Amino acid sequence: SQNPKNLGYRYSTPHKRYKKANEETSSELPSNIVVQFKNRQGEEVAEQLDLPTNSSVDDLSALVSTLLQEDENKRTPYSFYAKILKHGVLDDVEVTTTLANFLQDYNVSTEQVLELTYQPLAVFRVRPVTRCTDTMPGHTEAILHVSYSPDGKHLASGGGDTTVRFWDVHTSLPKFIGKEHKNHVLCTAWSPDAKRFASSDKNGVLILWNPSTGQSVGKLKAHSQWITSLAWEPLHASPTKSCERLVTASKDGSAKVWNVRTLKAIVTLNGHTDSVEAVKWGGEGLIYTASRDRTIKVWTAEGYDVGKLVRTLKGHGHRINTLALSSDYVCRTGPFDHRGNTSSEEGSSFQAAMEKYQAFKQNEPERLVSGSDDFTLFLWHPKESKHPVKRLTGHQQAVNHIAFSPDGRYFASASFDKKVKLWNGKSGDFLATLTGHVGAVYQVAWSSDSRYLVSASKDSTAKLWEVPSGKRAKETLPGHADEVYALDWSPNGASVATGSKDRTIKIWKH
Repeated sequence: SQNPKNLGYRYSTPHKRYKKANEETSSELPSNIVVQFKNRQGEEVAEQLDLPTNSSVDDLSALVSTLLQEDENKRTPYSFYAKILKHGVLDDVEVTTTLANFLQDYNVSTEQVLELTYQPLAVFRVRPVTRCTDTMPGHTEAILHVSYSPDGKHLASGGGDTTVRFWDVHTSLPKFIGKEHKNHVLCTAWSPDAKRFASSDKNGVLILWNPSTGQSVGKLKAHSQWITSLAWEPLHASPTKSCERLVTASKDGSAKVWNVRTLKAIVTLNGHTDSVEAVKWGGEGLIYTASRDRTIKVWTAEGYDVGKLVRTLKGHGHRINTLALSSDYVCRTGPFDHRGNTSSEEGSSFQAAMEKYQAFKQNEPERLVSGSDDFTLFLWHPKESKHPVKRLTGHQQAVNHIAFSPDGRYFASASFDKKVKLWNGKSGDFLATLTGHVGAVYQVAWSSDSRYLVSASKDSTAKLWEVPSGKRAKETLPGHADEVYALDWSPNGASVATGSKDRTIKIWKH
């Protein structure tokens, strides 16, 4: 042949050319760069420092904790962000490996001072789950929901056999069986103070339970058609300082706000022209409903005009399946810390929830992400604008479930295309695709320290991923005999529960 080494081909493959180009530039990077650290409020910390460009995130983290004069033994890990101009928009981009890689990836000039904003990460570490410790039979039909209480002390499940079951977390044995529903239990929710549990069924009936006795404490025919979603009012936003209000969304196109103590409807949220698929109660005094009519509506939840329509968010081209809020986790766990403890008095649990929310919020807007059958996600700042911050594409089939990490830095989306995608929680930038499932992914759940993610799939397994580093699953959790519909990671980090079509619940621990 005229071209014995096939040279023409070799030099035309882009990744080879790209590698060659990269090797040349790495030598041109200066060995040092001037960096200015800032905290989340934008206050400068220490003066400008001349740092080696090969510093890793751990080096920077150790440096910041020294600058802040933290105790040697109680060092907080940090993550670092720099503002980068992308497509004409300033974006917070995280430094993931070393400064040198970051400077190359984003063509950052080393002539200017690099401003790095640091954000503390969880001080505690949750251990990854690896093995199945218990399999809990009992349900006679598919399990559609499993959820831990906000303090991690109770586990509840609901499913197609019309029962709601409460399980003992320590012994993994059944505690109570609630048999009040007459049809499939479609959604369940714990109140943030862990004192009440709500479940709703395909007949439109809402039932409230006392989880410590397993008795129903209230029953309502809430809607004319089945109830698709429930959300409790966050404890810190409650005017009565207790969890008394709950919003239900239904296939009949309406959502209703209830007082669970008096069992009366406070207001009905009308306006959607088709089934309401998801509802969320935000930390900023707003209720968000997403519908099959392709819109998201934002309603007031405070003051005298509860249920007033604030704005309608348009953009999706098909029905919306799921919503996620950056404050979901903080609102869900209410007054409880990562060990499931809280202060004992009544008023102080409201105080604890309030302090926890304020510490989480700082001065950032509440972010909402919606996922739809049009294969896309939208990121919104619903309190400020009716226009999306960003449209996120990449999934090749309908998006099924979205979950924000507890610290709000990432969110994960699960889709029927068998992939889980990971996104930057502030800017909506795409970070990684987690591949490995061989069936549709139904649900994702985060560990309370935001370092791990579990996903449940149609392929009868759950998988554990390390964030943000792992593209491949760290662990596969096999054992179910059929599709895994439901999962939850206990807020105290101790265990993961999965519920399946094979009618069993499995508990996974480290």
